[in-house]
Amino acid sequence: MRSTVVTFPDGHVSGRSPIVGAVPVGDRHGLVTAETPFHPLDHTWPDQPADRGTIGELPVVDCVTGAQSNDGEIFVGESIPVRRGTEGWEWLVVHVTDTPLPVGTEVDLEVDAGYRAALSAGHTACHLAALALNAALADRWRKEVRQDRLGHPDFDQTAITSSHIQPHGSVDVYRLGKSLRKKGFSADDLDLTELAGRVDERLESWVAAKAAVRIDVPGPGLTALRTWHCSLPEGEVSIPCGGTHVRDTGELGSVKVAFSLEEAALTMRTTCG
Repeated sequence: MRSTVVTFPDGHVSGRSPIVGAVPVGDRHGLVTAETPFHPLDHTWPDQPADRGTIGELPVVDCVTGAQSNDGEIFVGESIPVRRGTEGWEWLVVHVTDTPLPVGTEVDLEVDAGYRAALSAGHTACHLAALALNAALADRWRKEVRQDRLGHPDFDQTAITSSHIQPHGSVDVYRLGKSLRKKGFSADDLDLTELAGRVDERLESWVAAKAAVRIDVPGPGLTALRTWHCSLPEGEVSIPCGGTHVRDTGELGSVKVAFSLEEAALTMRTTCG
């Protein structure tokens, strides 16, 4: 098999393609097509959930990343033993079903467009909230650290431990422990209500700007290094990202954040719509 051609970066939610391979996924069936509009769960940074939909007449109960080695062995999800995009390996979108279909069958692939749109909104809102959080926390750094594309200390990329995209939102967790203090960040007397207000104010202006959003797609393969771009009033920003997004910030309606602090972790919950 060759690496799956993916069309979701261009916004596609339907397609037609032959089944070119099958692999067991637990007690279910993993179907690989030559081309697909389905966005699978990324095994290395599983932030955006897999698309829902159908392959042929069958419900796609999950959609995961697969990798085929030089000798033809296929690994799925967390069992993949090499880095994403390792040369010499083929990278596959595996559509998981409860019922098999024969290899060679030409099938229609249909993504649940409403669910995709909700995840795309959540993912764009997640990036915007991260940039707004960087700006709101900029005065808490005592040392020089890497900056984001708007010139603020990049708290998000320095401190993030997990990110989970949800329909119309996201949950991001940041560490605030000893290692971050050594980098020069102070969380002393952090007022979460004030912080949320500062972030929300910036997000409101960005949504009102209806800033254009696009994905740079350097190639058709699943592991192509895609980049999210947004033309904010303060300047063009970009973040490496393999997910899906809205076309402009005005589609989000509104974006709000809420914070909680437990032990040495700050959780940001973002909602939009």
